[in-house]
Amino acid sequence: MTKVIVHSLFTDFDIDLFKAGKHFKLYEKLGAHLIEVNGVKGVYFAVWAPTAQSVSVVGDFNYWTQGEHNLNVRWDSSGIWEGFIPDISKGALYKYKIQSSINGVITEKADPFALYCEKPPHTASVVWDLDYKWKDENWMQNRQQHNALDKPYSVYEVHLGSWKRADHNRFLSYLELADDLVKYVKETGFTHVEFMPIMEYPYDPSWGYQLTGYFAPTSRFGKPQDFMVLVDRLHQEGIGVILDWVPSHFPDDAHGLGYFDGSHLYEHPDRRKGYHPDWKSLVFNYGRNEVRAFLISNAVFWLQNYHVDGLRVDAVASMLYLDYSRKEGEWEANIFGGRENLDSISFLKEFNEVIYANFYGVQTIAEESTSFPMVSRPTFTGGLGFGMKWMMGWMHDTLKYFQKETVYRKYHQNDLTFSMTYAFTENFMLPFSHDEVVYGKQSLIYKMPGDEWQRFANLRLLYGYMFTHPGTKLLFMGAEFGQTSEWNFEQSLDWHLLQYDFHSGIKRLITDLNQLYKSQPALYEKQFTADGFEWINYSDHQNAVLSYIRKGNNPDENVIVVCNFTQVVRENYRIGISKKGKLEEIFNSDASIYGGSGIENGKSLKIESIPYDGREFSVELILPPLSVTVYSFS
Repeated sequence: MTKVIVHSLFTDFDIDLFKAGKHFKLYEKLGAHLIEVNGVKGVYFAVWAPTAQSVSVVGDFNYWTQGEHNLNVRWDSSGIWEGFIPDISKGALYKYKIQSSINGVITEKADPFALYCEKPPHTASVVWDLDYKWKDENWMQNRQQHNALDKPYSVYEVHLGSWKRADHNRFLSYLELADDLVKYVKETGFTHVEFMPIMEYPYDPSWGYQLTGYFAPTSRFGKPQDFMVLVDRLHQEGIGVILDWVPSHFPDDAHGLGYFDGSHLYEHPDRRKGYHPDWKSLVFNYGRNEVRAFLISNAVFWLQNYHVDGLRVDAVASMLYLDYSRKEGEWEANIFGGRENLDSISFLKEFNEVIYANFYGVQTIAEESTSFPMVSRPTFTGGLGFGMKWMMGWMHDTLKYFQKETVYRKYHQNDLTFSMTYAFTENFMLPFSHDEVVYGKQSLIYKMPGDEWQRFANLRLLYGYMFTHPGTKLLFMGAEFGQTSEWNFEQSLDWHLLQYDFHSGIKRLITDLNQLYKSQPALYEKQFTADGFEWINYSDHQNAVLSYIRKGNNPDENVIVVCNFTQVVRENYRIGISKKGKLEEIFNSDASIYGGSGIENGKSLKIESIPYDGREFSVELILPPLSVTVYSFS
């Protein structure tokens, strides 16, 4: 058996950066790399295990025998074990057998930097490369035009394992999705896709939020290059790709990061900071330099090697607070006596600084549900540095309002108008995500009150209100055609529903709303600033009607939005207008093509010199039942 040859990819500068927590391309050094040494092909292995007494590479090439291929520890106290093993090729299976110098414990671990993993439930790492010829040059050179904060940003959230399945409930592969999913997203008009975590995970019911292979796209759907094809195809069709990223916690599976070298290497050693009671998982030690470098390197890896356009960071609230989901006595205050996790806050700021400094035209998005200030503000002003933040308060208040019978809505209009008191404190994304359609919460269509017609009218109204409200948009798969059942990760969406008019009408509505959003600069150019929005009338509680103006850079392109939140048709409904001219109805959620009653305004509505709503002019409209109507000046 060929033994390990002493070899290193690390320079002294690499080691200095690693120790300082400033090496953000660790994946180029750690892990398994197919290289050639003195004319001999093989694999260079490197793993961080500072408390190890010995580290062996075991795999199908040595019958999983410990001691056959022992790595050498570096002399520089970095804790890195490394070596070159000849005659191993791409596709070889391997793990690390690590014996602790502290207690003699032997762990058998998958490679934290593995590029590919065995298909679960198997847990070995696979020697692989990232060779691929990308064809998305045009997108990559111009993606700032698609991802900027003053551009339309409509996101389709997808769980790859349950979007659609083949016969006998088989997963679709990345390559099949590169045909079916790309075509569908293009057809429905979304600007971006957000994939729920695709990094390798062992347990399907975690939906991918309990990761063990941070650098490997899950092998459930194919090889790494197959996932590249999916991203590439989306880019070629002008669609951006966002990945769910989970730096907040990780599972304690035996082959994972937990207790990696017999010590608390990746997780915080204090259980009050290193264990998450909600998810029964481990929490990263954000104060340890090497762990910070691991996580930031991972973020850089997906942006660099998979051409990803953004990262949606999961469970940020759990990272920010030491007492998150913990009872009194289960947490310890920071050095200033507060509940903020200072190490985590520092880490998030550095993560955002590195991403925005190194990748032009990308976005980071925080799933953060508290009132923590300045999440989406630059770090140089004291913010966390994210590009956007999920507007969880808007989502909860809006759904609470819509679940009410229409007769009671006039008493609760403040549930809707309250969002505008804080809408511009952050760069908000409006999310109707997977979390809202599981665990007994019902699908969006069944949150709506009334008979069947009213349910669908309410849903059309909800979507119209969402797309005309300031902020970017996110919709979970299935919502775009009125999925009736709760999301089930073990099966396909209910695509058969599209044979019914109400459901196909919802899909057409979403397609047209995406087109409206993209075609009207007033809906996106100032979607994060107060001067992009103006109330016409927010106090017509009695009729449960809201009217407002969305503004862009050109005042002539402003649009007017009127929402009727009851099933009563409002004829001769007058709203104030600030200038003369005519209005044209450019969108109506009650149109018959969507399954509505077909009540419409004329194509040309004359603005009259009749003062109203504190304005010099006004116009008279017909408000269809449970509808959003949108008007432009003509």
